[in-house]
Amino acid sequence: MRPRFLKVQLAVPRILLLFSILILALSALLPSALPSLRARLLLFTQHILPAARNMALSSSANSYSKELQTALLAVQRATLLTRAVYNTTAKRTLSKSDHSPVTIGDFGAQALIIAALQHAFPTDAIIAEEEASSLRDNATLRDAVWHYVRDATLADEHSERAIGGPLKDAQAMMDAIDKGGSPGGATGRIWAIDPIDGTMGFLRGGQYAVCLALLVDGDVKVGVLGCPNLPVDDAARVDASTGHDQRDEEGKGVLISAVLGQGATSRPLSRGKLEEAHAIAMKPVQDITQASFCESVEASHSSHGEQAEIARRLGVVNEPVRMDSQAKYASIARGAGDIYLRLPVGKGYQEKIWDHAAGDLIVREAGGIVTDWDGNRRDFSKGRTLAENKGAIAAPKAIHPRVLQVVQEVLAEKRQAAS
Repeated sequence: MRPRFLKVQLAVPRILLLFSILILALSALLPSALPSLRARLLLFTQHILPAARNMALSSSANSYSKELQTALLAVQRATLLTRAVYNTTAKRTLSKSDHSPVTIGDFGAQALIIAALQHAFPTDAIIAEEEASSLRDNATLRDAVWHYVRDATLADEHSERAIGGPLKDAQAMMDAIDKGGSPGGATGRIWAIDPIDGTMGFLRGGQYAVCLALLVDGDVKVGVLGCPNLPVDDAARVDASTGHDQRDEEGKGVLISAVLGQGATSRPLSRGKLEEAHAIAMKPVQDITQASFCESVEASHSSHGEQAEIARRLGVVNEPVRMDSQAKYASIARGAGDIYLRLPVGKGYQEKIWDHAAGDLIVREAGGIVTDWDGNRRDFSKGRTLAENKGAIAAPKAIHPRVLQVVQEVLAEKRQAAS
């Protein structure tokens, strides 16, 4: 639902309520000689007040419903492409200026998602990870990406039409990719996309996620994660094997989503219309020593040594679950894991907002707390990076304070030793 329509929809019940108050006041001022008119006015307000209340509730419940539906379908369609690329050995890897890898799956998924967003919300800004210059300079690579984009269509025609249908040609594909250059900021509607979060996991046969979030005035309102290699069963606990040797097979693939103030849900990925969703929640941790501890695979992304010391002080006995991407957020949000830590090793490193926006919201809506290592909520309003925040600590509400305390103790001792 677009903001201007939402404002009108919310204003109508407010006007009705004010009108009802005015009628009640008028009826009180009428002389007692007009009992019939007073009775009719009071009866009229009895009809208006419930209607106004119901309209207000309906307006609140429908907030961001179109955005969520579009995001779910866009991510689901993109996973058709990523799955097709995942199952081939020809992923056509390039290296970007920061030495991070990018594949034809990254380019193709971004094109599909942006095309869907442009169809549904043409005036919204978009932040995305990739740009199409390498495709414009390399016809072979461009054609390889277009091959997958052309074939990635939802089997349900109504769902496919809802996100604009197939892209017209390779030029439209490249133009879509290049519409993700918004600088971000604290005002307006901005979508943040990571077409393949966890590209290393995607390449090595581990976990990855297709990520999409809507920010409104710097606050995350909608988040969707498509995780093709996570099990559909929420009760399937993550373990040391979850982060590697994964296969796109029956019983795998979930769409995890959340809308601010409306909770988090999970549903199986499909190739057509959306499957039925169900609510998810973080699992209560009765004994922190038995918690599942999730962290990044790459030691360059997160300090394994410090996190091991934190786990030791918490008494956690289970082996850490190392997996790529926001699949970690998805796993703890539905109770398949418990704690996620990310403590960057580079002093000047700034997290990208597309790497966290959707997962941050989903965990919070599932009943958890997500902060940086200072205990602050992450601020997504500072542009394309989390410039004001360092690290990520995500855990159920009951144990987050204890985890944060130990994190801060370990980091303080490290700083003291270095000084």
